[in-house]
Amino acid sequence: MTADPGTPTATYRLQLQPAFPFAAAERAVPYLASLGVSHLHLSPVLEAVPGSSHGYDVVDHSTVRAELGGEEGLRALARTARAHGLGLIVDIVPNHMAAPAPERLNAPLWEVLRDGPKSPYARWFDIDWQAQGGKVLLPVLGGPLGEEWERLRVEDGALRYDDHAFPLRPGTEGLPLAALLDAQWYRLGWWRLARTELNYRRFFTISDLIAVRVEDPEVFDATHATLLELMRDGVVDGLRIDHPDGLADPEGYLRRLDRAVRTATGEASDGEGGGGRWTVVEKILARDERLPETWPVAGTTGYDALHHIDGLFVDPDGLAKLTARYRAFAAPPADLGGDWPATVRRAAREVVTHELAAEVARLTRTAARICAADPRLRDHAPWALRTAIRELLVRLPVYRPYASVGGPPATDADAVMLRSAAADAREAFTVEQEARVVRVVRDAALGRLGDGPDHRDFCARFAQTAAALRAKSVEDTAFYRYTPLLSAAEVGGDPGRPAVAPEEFHAFAARRSRDWPATGTVLSTHDTKRSADARARLAALTECPGWWARTVEELTRSAPGPDPHLAWTAWQTALALGHGDAARLVPAVLKGVREAGLRTTWTEQNAAYEEEVTAFLEAGPCAADPSVWAAIGAELDGPARANALGAALLQLTMPGVPDLYMGTEHLYTALVDPDNRRPPGFGGEPEARGVSAEKLLLSRTALRLRRERPEWFGPGSGYAPLTAEGPSAAHCVAFVRADAGSEGGGGGGAVTVVTRLSRRLAEAGGWGATRLPLPPGRWRDLLTGRTAEGSEALDELLSGLPVALLVRS
Repeated sequence: MTADPGTPTATYRLQLQPAFPFAAAERAVPYLASLGVSHLHLSPVLEAVPGSSHGYDVVDHSTVRAELGGEEGLRALARTARAHGLGLIVDIVPNHMAAPAPERLNAPLWEVLRDGPKSPYARWFDIDWQAQGGKVLLPVLGGPLGEEWERLRVEDGALRYDDHAFPLRPGTEGLPLAALLDAQWYRLGWWRLARTELNYRRFFTISDLIAVRVEDPEVFDATHATLLELMRDGVVDGLRIDHPDGLADPEGYLRRLDRAVRTATGEASDGEGGGGRWTVVEKILARDERLPETWPVAGTTGYDALHHIDGLFVDPDGLAKLTARYRAFAAPPADLGGDWPATVRRAAREVVTHELAAEVARLTRTAARICAADPRLRDHAPWALRTAIRELLVRLPVYRPYASVGGPPATDADAVMLRSAAADAREAFTVEQEARVVRVVRDAALGRLGDGPDHRDFCARFAQTAAALRAKSVEDTAFYRYTPLLSAAEVGGDPGRPAVAPEEFHAFAARRSRDWPATGTVLSTHDTKRSADARARLAALTECPGWWARTVEELTRSAPGPDPHLAWTAWQTALALGHGDAARLVPAVLKGVREAGLRTTWTEQNAAYEEEVTAFLEAGPCAADPSVWAAIGAELDGPARANALGAALLQLTMPGVPDLYMGTEHLYTALVDPDNRRPPGFGGEPEARGVSAEKLLLSRTALRLRRERPEWFGPGSGYAPLTAEGPSAAHCVAFVRADAGSEGGGGGGAVTVVTRLSRRLAEAGGWGATRLPLPPGRWRDLLTGRTAEGSEALDELLSGLPVALLVRS
């Protein structure tokens, strides 16, 4: 079996923005083609809020974004890419649109605000018209209405407030202001009301991103028409689906999209598999969670691969010692960063009670209506329903269950998960009869109580709320509280158990090769908290935990932080960059302390504390003597080099389609956004040197090999682990890629060899007598030109670089 010609061999992510539009991407095409990728992967291209640096705040699905060069600019980019043998993958955002200022930018939303629930566009948005007296709450005011009254005015047929311009219900323009406000289909409110009073679904807790009911066929057609036209015309070749877990019915959406793409491109449907065109979903999988096999996609965007690759470079014994030193130094309470499970539980309770109070309130209202309509379910008080909903939500170990009313039943795994959560949730009730409400909520979440509108709404919304809770409580709160090793706090990761043994990695890779051979893999993205090379430096700390703890203690004696937790986190953040750049470090650390919510938050900012944080950073990491960074480099540069090159080679050669984030073919250290969304400078960088030159060589070599030999790496190829022999065998990860069935015999193929835990290896005396038995034949390392055959001594094979990429001579 040969590789599917529609599957990319590798993609290259470009983060488009006004400072890097289609024309800039077009100028980079010759370089990217020479690098060896097969497709450009573009961030969202449809019309977005003016000035947006990311494009996920779409305002018009019918138009390609003018600030990027419009449709002609996109088509020109596609033509140039095609001329150089490249295709285009585009990121799409089906879950939400912007609620912008001025509101007229979003024409469908403008119509709804003007005409209310009878507007033909009312079906577009997930609005609970039964709440707020039949009005849409718009939490846009800087203070309570009475304090903002003088800033409201009617002008040019609209109600204006700062940059906002709201439509007026026909016939109300001449009313006095109080009467005019009461007459509208919306209610202007203080922004703090969103937490408890909001009556439209949003993206996580971001009130200026309003959810779209893409499950409605009419809404789907309207929001995908331009995209499908671009696919029909050969401009777009594949898709990345943003946040599918926000959708009411992810599988239903993906099947509708698959049919629409096949119709637009004239491709016959096979009913299963990877979709009409290569399509991956941004699905965040827990460690032991599996992507639903019935989804018609090629796989995920690749955060699951990131976790398994990163974990190979974490020393579990060293991590345990590092964690103990962190607890001794920072002394965090168990549920505020001292213990991972306890920290997650507390964060989930905080988020479900506060940030997602409005979402829980809507679920409670819907559950109450379900119970009121069925005599057998009555007498469950609203407080009991609300408690049961919260207790179930905080106990889910994954983003969401997949269940629907009238559709396929929940999988056995989801049913078991909810049964287990329900059994534990009963502990929140002291009266046994009251605890029975948990079973009602569980069955409603599984779609088992009926098939009416409220049953469908509850089942979908429970899952959507679960996804928002998981993202906000784990990735946006607990990750910033539990900080013994910052590199472990990454999208799709498990800070409580980040280490991955080689056997686990091989099992994961073999499973992907068998079940999802065209799935995506990533190491750095626009959403990662830290780039792969920054994490590579941090992972090296698990090989020298005592040295790091002593270093932080010494550094903070002369420049103590506002609190030891902050000092530990800040110095690791600076270490990830490799220097103390105030322009980049201060914003990243301030974002971290606000996300953690220990002493300041986004909505309740503690200005005095934040000033202390800034002063500490400027006097500590950012003012450290060059000798400090030289000493740190002497300890970490070697292991960090091995980690960075090893992770890069693993991603580029393991099963799946690697996606390189812009600039990561070189050494690339970046922190959380916006630091990782800076416009790239193709052609403007100095000549690569040192590790950056080595990484460029590795990336170009592996990418070109994938492009030249898709049968070794794509669908239909094989994967087989290779096991080293000798005293240091545990430090080697190796595997062979080839045509399926020929991994161990003759014919072509490639062998990847990577060093893990290199500092521990050096402390043990190096490779010594450790050897790697190679498959039959004579092999050549494409990175060094060295040849090998039979059982190769690793101290010779890896004498120049800590990695090797071999092909049969």
